Amino acid sequence: MTKDEFIATLRNSVETFAPLISTDDGQWAVKGFIDVYRNVYTISTDTKVVSKIIELYVFPLLCKFAQDNNLSIELTKEQNFYPDITFKDSDGNLFAVDIKSSYRKTPARINGMTLGAFTGYFRNRESTKNVTNPYSSYIAHIVLGIIYSVNEKAIDELKCFSLDNLKDINSVVTDISFFVQEKWRIAVDRPGSGNTKNIGSVTRISDLVLGNGPFAQLGENVFDDYWCNYLTPDMAKKAELTKPYFHNLESYKQFRNLK
Repeated sequence: MTKDEFIATLRNSVETFAPLISTDDGQWAVKGFIDVYRNVYTISTDTKVVSKIIELYVFPLLCKFAQDNNLSIELTKEQNFYPDITFKDSDGNLFAVDIKSSYRKTPARINGMTLGAFTGYFRNRESTKNVTNPYSSYIAHIVLGIIYSVNEKAIDELKCFSLDNLKDINSVVTDISFFVQEKWRIAVDRPGSGNTKNIGSVTRISDLVLGNGPFAQLGENVFDDYWCNYLTPDMAKKAELTKPYFHNLESYKQFRNLK
């Protein structure tokens, strides 16, 4: 299976996901946590909680995708390992799929995503540290993106309902949608958050879906070269440089003498 064939097949499968995890009115099918006494405890709208549960919820769907397409599946060995899921076809080709989620800030934009480290295994591509397989062994690095809206009607505090009143509980998120894109196509030229050494993403939803990030017209090789040489001020200082080589795409082009 080629890279393009895998992406197209995954996209076709992902198009069926939203109805499987949502109610008819667009609410998330998950209402809360249930105990043995038939009590349902609502979920906080905390993004880390919501994102993790959604990721766990779609995992059986990805297992079925693998089974339907004669793919084997390997999960990340540790929480901070890359990628979330490794798919392997009958020819031994490896496809890295990272599951990323974010909420809509406006109808057209999300809060943003981080697309993995730009140090460690990303630069040392034969390394086996914090990665299921060496980065270079994958023929594609893909983001399975999950976008959702926070339900303003949801109760943002822990409350208990009877299982008999399940329909009375407002889901904490609504309007869940999915997209599949190669990482480099939706990456931006700045880190994703704070001082972390993670690659940031575009935030316009249409750019995520269509893969229209700033590297899209430049190619994956430019993306790799940019992020393999990107330095934070602290990294430049440790390398005994007065400043980083570049800080955005425009200064990178000057650094590489590109038009």
